[in-house]
Amino acid sequence: MSPRRSYDQYCSTARALDTVGDRWTLLVVRELLAGPRRYTDLHADLPGVSTDVLASRLRDMERDGLATRRRLPPPGAAYVYELTPRGSDLLPVLQALGEWGQAELGERRPTDAVRAHWFALPLLRALRQGEGLVEVRLEEGLFHLYVGTREGAVYGDGAAPAEPDARLVLDTGTCTAVARGETTVADAVRDGRIGVFGDGTLAKALREG
Repeated sequence: MSPRRSYDQYCSTARALDTVGDRWTLLVVRELLAGPRRYTDLHADLPGVSTDVLASRLRDMERDGLATRRRLPPPGAAYVYELTPRGSDLLPVLQALGEWGQAELGERRPTDAVRAHWFALPLLRALRQGEGLVEVRLEEGLFHLYVGTREGAVYGDGAAPAEPDARLVLDTGTCTAVARGETTVADAVRDGRIGVFGDGTLAKALREG
């Protein structure tokens, strides 16, 4: 386990950075906001991180009370990492960072990796109304969001685990425009760039803008 480093400043911001300021830590949190994840899945969805660094960050997060590790019951019998309530409290921090970083997003570079579920937090931030399970379909794949207040995972990779309250179909360009703050979900729905399917209250609200 890496030794704890500190700014040695009596300041809540400095104390927070003592815990989550290391490279990759907040991106690990981003992945674990989707719920329990195996080490191999985390490594696959964090392109560029070395196995040693990822293992070190996970150990540090366990030490600092941000994440825990548990063994799945048979037939899984694999270890998964998941956020503690303290770790889950970092969601608004990541939301604020994402909103601040909109101006830095720019055009996608040839070297930029992308995963469909990386658009989950920007879309969750943009879907400020209603409550329910939303399935999102992009060219890169499917993911789902839990809109509104709830405990546990705030999003997940792949299809919704139950019948969603709304299904959104859009291209990556539109999703990127929403993530950059260039358009809103309501405007994109009105312009026909986002298709909304479903008969639930949330789907109706999204169609009505």
